[in-house]
Amino acid sequence: MMKLLIRAHDLGVKGEANILDRLNELGLDGVQLVAYKSLDDVSYNPGSITKERAEKVSETLSDKMIPLLGAYFNPVHPNEEKVQKGIQIFKEYLSLVSTFNAVAVGSETGSYQGEPWTYHPMNSSDEALDRVVEVFGELAKHAEKEGVYLAIEPAAQHVCSTVERLDEALKRINSDHVKVIVDLYNLLEASNEDRIYEILKTALNLFNERILLFHIKDYKKVDGKIVQCGVGQGLFDYDLILDLIHEHNPDALLVLEGTVKEDLKPAVDFIYRKLGKYGC
Repeated sequence: MMKLLIRAHDLGVKGEANILDRLNELGLDGVQLVAYKSLDDVSYNPGSITKERAEKVSETLSDKMIPLLGAYFNPVHPNEEKVQKGIQIFKEYLSLVSTFNAVAVGSETGSYQGEPWTYHPMNSSDEALDRVVEVFGELAKHAEKEGVYLAIEPAAQHVCSTVERLDEALKRINSDHVKVIVDLYNLLEASNEDRIYEILKTALNLFNERILLFHIKDYKKVDGKIVQCGVGQGLFDYDLILDLIHEHNPDALLVLEGTVKEDLKPAVDFIYRKLGKYGC
């Protein structure tokens, strides 16, 4: 049975007790947890979250799923100190995956632009892919030692800008401890809007059981540009999307991401109405 979750810091509250209350209010099954965005006493710094702190969160949210810990960083950032900090924090979170009763720690593949992670001509280079394979290959070995997983998310303007380029990276990393996050909105561009569902089919066929979860977003067009909006208010065909996902994995995890405030409850209701046809 498919489950509906949310990125914890999109709930508009902080602290595990408040997060639990909001999950129960909305009838959601769990969270993608970015601890330094969801807990006031945790920052994006090495050593900021301890095993004891993770245990407290896990205990409070014991009836909810936490499949993914977010520790997103830019592995090709031009500032090497930032890269090394991201790697260190990512490794620390890998060591806490089991404590959180999670599965994986996730990241995207970044951009030579630095900040924001937008298009840079170097992103499509062999050098960029080599660097991503090197960094995530190292993290995959760490995940193997911990008996957990890392998860990589492709995005249109990043180094792994397509599902095919991510597939190439995964083959070169060559580890059974790497999962995939599929975010259809992140793969969407004006140039591929007319074949976005074919891209989803390709991702499902290429990655199949490697897919950890699906990010659920929506979009509209504003002055010809693609802009994110509340789920159910945009142009994505969720009857088709959910049919395709369910066909490949009837137990898929769906994670609302970026739908917030007054758009949140309607989005949850919208997705649950769609999931009704699958007995969810």
